[in-house]
Amino acid sequence: MTTFDGFEAAGELLRALSAPLRIAIVTELGAGPRCVHELVDRLRAPQPLVSQHLRVLRGAGVVRGERHGREIVYALTDEHIARIVAEAVGHVREPLGHARERR
Repeated sequence: MTTFDGFEAAGELLRALSAPLRIAIVTELGAGPRCVHELVDRLRAPQPLVSQHLRVLRGAGVVRGERHGREIVYALTDEHIARIVAEAVGHVREPLGHARERR
């Protein structure tokens, strides 16, 4: 294992989270499992677009889907991901002066 292996994996995770809609999906799933139509309703995004982003997140191992009858319920694979996203969103919402004070 090289010293960059962990960084490469972190880079892959951050790439998977690089779209605003994916961040919104992860935020929603941080509150609990949701099926596609619930995500569509909450995020006010077209179903094909939500499904496309869920495929990317599933491929990156961020979410998993479990079939319940005719629906697939999506959940985060790891609660750490919700915290990472919440911290990133919170950070950019901080007033600029507050961020400078911490330096």
